[in-house]
Amino acid sequence: MEWLQEFPAMSRDNLRVMRQTIDGAFKDFTRAYGDAIESAFDPIKDFLIFLEHLLINSPWPIILAVLVGIVYLMSRNTKITIGSLVALCVIGYLGMWEDTMRTIAMVTVCTMMAIVLGIPLGILMARSDRIQSIINPVLDLMQTMPSFVYLIPVVMIFGLGKVPGMIAVVIYAIPPMIRLTNLGIRLVDTDVLEAADAFGSSSWQKLTNVQLPLALPTIMAGVNQTIMMALAMVVVAALIGVKGLGQPVLNAIANQYLTMGVMNGLAIVAIAIIFDRATQAYGKRLQKHSEVIHG
Repeated sequence: MEWLQEFPAMSRDNLRVMRQTIDGAFKDFTRAYGDAIESAFDPIKDFLIFLEHLLINSPWPIILAVLVGIVYLMSRNTKITIGSLVALCVIGYLGMWEDTMRTIAMVTVCTMMAIVLGIPLGILMARSDRIQSIINPVLDLMQTMPSFVYLIPVVMIFGLGKVPGMIAVVIYAIPPMIRLTNLGIRLVDTDVLEAADAFGSSSWQKLTNVQLPLALPTIMAGVNQTIMMALAMVVVAALIGVKGLGQPVLNAIANQYLTMGVMNGLAIVAIAIIFDRATQAYGKRLQKHSEVIHG
């Protein structure tokens, strides 16, 4: 029975050696390739900086009109448009306009990245059960892993700033985009696909002319959830230097400023509601349009 008493100590020693080996190898990797990896994200970082400067430095009435116009074009709902206008005006009146524009720029860029990466992966999952069985556990891990854990390897590679913030937000927000793209394509009626086959459609034609248009309402639901998760990650990303509404919230926590924390928290909620209502309304419009065409 002596080996049983020695087993915990042996396990701890082996575990410590394994951790040191992995940590050392990852540090060597970041020293060797960190700069090259970071330079690959320069175009995205430049676009984010450009969008931030555009939203912040442009006259606020123009930006307000453009944002409210986008909400109206997506929702075609007067109540949602007026509510968005009032919320944005209150945000500006309370002095949170610049931080809000930074947050909108970050969420916009991260959502675009999630769409560009998520839709192709969702299509691959929909076309192959084997690929789905491989990607699903990865998505489960991404959705259940505490968000703070994402920051550790990202910060080790990129340091502090916009790039690690973007990567952490995309990793946290992309799973719904992939899952709902996969689901939307798989839910397309087989009769419609058989009709497309009867007309001699190729695999690419079926995808672009039949499956994606019919799956678009479900894909829009994925976009909606991606935006919501990206906004939820804003405060966490502020820990690694991402500017926006998250930093005042962290300052309020550190200094026990109740009013600052509540005001910036409510601003995040307001932006989330605007995005949510606009994308949901747009998704419903796509659903009705799809039903009319399908009918």
